Amino acid sequence: MSDMEKGIATIRHHLKDPDIISTDSEDLLAHGYSEWSSVNVETLPVAVAYPKDTEQVRTIARICHKWRIPIIPFSGGSSVEGHVSAPFGGISLDFTFMDKIVRVDEDDMDVVVQPGVCWSDLNRELERMGSGLFFPIDPAPIAKIGGMIGTNCSGTNAVRYGTMKDWVINLTIVLADGTLIKTRRRPRKCSAGYNLNGILVGSEGTLGIVTEATLKLAVRPQHYSVAVVPFNDLTCAVSAAADVIRSGVPVAALELMDEAQMRIVNDGGVTRPRVWQEVPTLFVKFSGTVASVEDNIDSVREIVRAYEPGEFEFAKDEKERELLWSARKESLYSLLAMRKDGNTDVAVPLSHLAEIVQASKEDAKRLDLNACIKGHIGDSNFHENITYDPSNPQEVENVKLAVKNMISRALEMDGTCTGEHGVGLGKKTALLSEVGNDTIMVMVSGDLCETNHDPTLAGAVSWPGHWQSISDEFCLLYQRLIKGALDPNWIMNPGKVFDR
Repeated sequence: MSDMEKGIATIRHHLKDPDIISTDSEDLLAHGYSEWSSVNVETLPVAVAYPKDTEQVRTIARICHKWRIPIIPFSGGSSVEGHVSAPFGGISLDFTFMDKIVRVDEDDMDVVVQPGVCWSDLNRELERMGSGLFFPIDPAPIAKIGGMIGTNCSGTNAVRYGTMKDWVINLTIVLADGTLIKTRRRPRKCSAGYNLNGILVGSEGTLGIVTEATLKLAVRPQHYSVAVVPFNDLTCAVSAAADVIRSGVPVAALELMDEAQMRIVNDGGVTRPRVWQEVPTLFVKFSGTVASVEDNIDSVREIVRAYEPGEFEFAKDEKERELLWSARKESLYSLLAMRKDGNTDVAVPLSHLAEIVQASKEDAKRLDLNACIKGHIGDSNFHENITYDPSNPQEVENVKLAVKNMISRALEMDGTCTGEHGVGLGKKTALLSEVGNDTIMVMVSGDLCETNHDPTLAGAVSWPGHWQSISDEFCLLYQRLIKGALDPNWIMNPGKVFDR
C-alpha cells in the first residue's frame, strides 16, 4: 500500500465517514481537469475529500502532513491557470459542504463566510435580506470565496472597488500541519503584528487552507446606469478609456471588447434579439445617486468625443441597463462554447495600455491566430483569448510565441505577467522574470532541490502559451523563508507559483 493509500485509509478511519473521501474516476477527473483552465496536466488526484467543518480540514491536513500527501484546495473550480490541477497526485479538498454564510452584521457592514460560498449567491442573500449591502468583487459567476482569496481575484468592479485583498478583514487558516490560526480581529483598521492577510491572499493555496473569511461589505448604490460606446479603431477605444480614468470621473466599471469578441457574442446568440456592432467597444457602468450618475454620463460622453466614437448609447431604465451590459456579461460563455481556448492576462501602467493592446492584437494577426481581446481596461488589465487546434503543431507553436511575446512586452513596460488570474502552473518562470531572484528567495523555501521538477510535467501542459518548467538555476535560489516556514513538506498545492 502506498503512502497516499495509507493516508486516505487513515482519514476515513479518523473521520468515521465513508462518504468524506471519493475515489470515483469521474470525480477525480472533474477535480483534476478543468474546461475553464488554459493549463491542465495528465495526472489526477488520487482522491477527493469533502470536509464539512474546520476540524475535519485540520484532521485531513495533519494526516496528509504525516504521510506527505499533496493537498489541492478546490472551491469553484473556475481557475484559468491550473490552480486546481494535481501534477503530483494527492487529495483534492472540495469545499462543496462548507458553503455557509455564517453571519451577516449589517451594523458593522461585514460578513463571515465559508470558502464554498459563491459570491453571487452571497449577494442574492444580502438582497433578499433587504440589507442594502453587497459584496463588490465580481469575477466569473461560479467563482467561490476560497478561490477568490487564493488568487486575489477581481472583476468588472475593480476600477472602483479594487481587488479581493481590499475586502478581506480576517481569515481562519489551517496550515499544512493542521495548526489553526486567525490572521487578525474584526476592525477594518489594524496595525497589530505582521499583515498575514497580505501574505495569504493571493498565495494560491500554497501556504494554507482558508476555512472561514470575514469580508467587508459595501453600501449598494441608489442608482445604476450603463453606457455602450463603439469605436472604429482599437487604439482610440483604449486611449478614450485611459482619458476617462485620468479625468477622475468615478465610473463603477470600464470594460473593453474588441471587434473579434463582439463578433463572438453575436455568433453565440446569447444576447438575442440584440445584435451588436462588431467594432471595438467600451462598456461603462455608473453608480451613485440619480443626479451624480447623470453628471458622470455627461462627463464621459464629453471625454470620449475626441476619439470620434459611434453612437453613445446609455440605459434609461433597468431593462435597458441589463440589455446593454449583457454583451459583457455573456462574453465568457460565448468563448467557452467555441473550440479549445487559451486565456491569459497581463496588466501594465496606464500610459502603456494602448500600446500593448495594439501590439498584442497585431502579433496575433501576424501569427495567423484567432484571438480576441477583452478586459478590465479601467485598471489597465486585459485578457487575450486565443482559440486554437491543439492537434495542429504549427498553431500550437504560434500560440506559445504570442503569449510569450505578450508577457515579455508587459514586463518591459514595468507591468505584470498576471493582473488577476494568478501564476498557477503556467507562469512560474514569468514570475521569476518579473520579481527577480532576491524576491523569489523571500517567497520560496526549502533545501537545494534534489529534483527540480517532474520531467513529465512540461509535456503535460495542455496549451503551450505558458512558461513550462522551472530551470535548475531557479531551484538554486531556494532559501528557508515563507514557504518553508509554513509548509516544510511542500504538500500545499505543489507545482503552483514555483516548484520544489
